[in-house]
Amino acid sequence: MKSQGKLIFLGSGTSQGVPVIACACPTCSSPNSKDKRLRASVLVQLPGLHFAIDAGPDFRQQMLRENVNSLDAILLTHEHKDHIAGLDDVRAFNYQTQKDFPIYCSQKVEAALKREFYYAFEADLYPGVPRFQIEHLQNGRFELKNHQIETIEVWHHQMQVFGFRIGKLAYITDAKTISAEEKSKLIGLDIFIVNVLHEYTHLSHFNLEEALALIDEIKPKQTYLTHISHLFGLHDDVNEKLPDNVKLAYDGLSLTFDFSC
Repeated sequence: MKSQGKLIFLGSGTSQGVPVIACACPTCSSPNSKDKRLRASVLVQLPGLHFAIDAGPDFRQQMLRENVNSLDAILLTHEHKDHIAGLDDVRAFNYQTQKDFPIYCSQKVEAALKREFYYAFEADLYPGVPRFQIEHLQNGRFELKNHQIETIEVWHHQMQVFGFRIGKLAYITDAKTISAEEKSKLIGLDIFIVNVLHEYTHLSHFNLEEALALIDEIKPKQTYLTHISHLFGLHDDVNEKLPDNVKLAYDGLSLTFDFSC
């Protein structure tokens, strides 16, 4: 019998979100709710464990929209602002549990947190600041409340980013290149979630052609594209052009997946 988990897209947009401030393009002007994209993040729900991957500027709004009343941890892919800027709002969970909040990240990301949220790391903490319990991530498997998770190292131009595999699902954002060794961790997936900015070549993100080539190589059963720019176009129009086993993600989309190893 399969062990079922749930993943919810908290946000599926790129660093500026969609609509983009001061943009009147057809995508930014669209009335379709699927064209409204907060910054990329997901919520993963497993038995006895609820965690988010990334906490960008829209973290508070995302937690409220999905009525998240408890959270066990946040896994950070990398240190860019659109993936960490919302961490101040873990104060609510500090207050709820009266404990430091577990943040899983690389040592390089920890260094960025100490710059961005310096006030949370001072010796004499101001009352009410967020309190973090930093757990270092390395490339390989780790355990989170009896659940096995595997990191996948990808490169965002010259920046290391961690994707994550949980059972038959993998989540990768802000990737441009993946080594053959890391691609081998993506074999046998039921669900693959991967960043695609748009159709044009980009320095640090997959475009559609590059992502489709990767999908063809690793052959997941179903793929969802995330971290989407307004330049990609309207949700419904893009979906019509995609292969049957590839779809655009959208904010609030909920998936079930097999998390058994």
